Amino acid sequence: MGEMVYAYGRVSTREQNLDRQLAAFRECGVPPENFFVDKQSGKDFDRPAYQSMLKVLEPGDTIVIKSIDRLGRNYQEIIDQWRYLTREKRANIKVIDTPILNTSPDRDLMGTVISDVILQLQSAFAQAERDNIHQRQAEGIAAAKVRGVRFGPEPHKRPAEYETLKQAWENGTLSARQASARLGVTHKTFLKWVRE
Repeated sequence: MGEMVYAYGRVSTREQNLDRQLAAFRECGVPPENFFVDKQSGKDFDRPAYQSMLKVLEPGDTIVIKSIDRLGRNYQEIIDQWRYLTREKRANIKVIDTPILNTSPDRDLMGTVISDVILQLQSAFAQAERDNIHQRQAEGIAAAKVRGVRFGPEPHKRPAEYETLKQAWENGTLSARQASARLGVTHKTFLKWVRE
């Protein structure tokens, strides 16, 4: 049936650059029915579209990706996937943003060594950039907390009868569970209020 060309794109909820990836695939001449795209959030990395692509991938097929960080979330994952695709699946990879990494069956040993070195450097840079982003987020959150910015859900407002019920709880005429039920809050919230 001849060698097929597939495109793999991935976006997380934080970075919405899917349109740029799809436009780049079209410019490379990949037919839209051969696009495989995963949208994921947070730590979930099941990537159903990626798994589907692996099932149809034959030796000699080509995978087009916008950048190597689409293959994984960190240095090791990117390297592992690259090796799996090129060695186990015997597929070619075309990296739109870094053409020097493109693999092909007729590439000589020197070309393969150079692309391996560049792949490792690029993967390390991708991981370093992600680590920097997380570091800046953590520093931003810490600075906001110092300024008094509150994170998390809004604290419950104490209902008008709270003081009366707290008094009854302190006198032992009402249990904490009864008081919290009458206030319409959890037992934990009521105990937190009385400790504050």
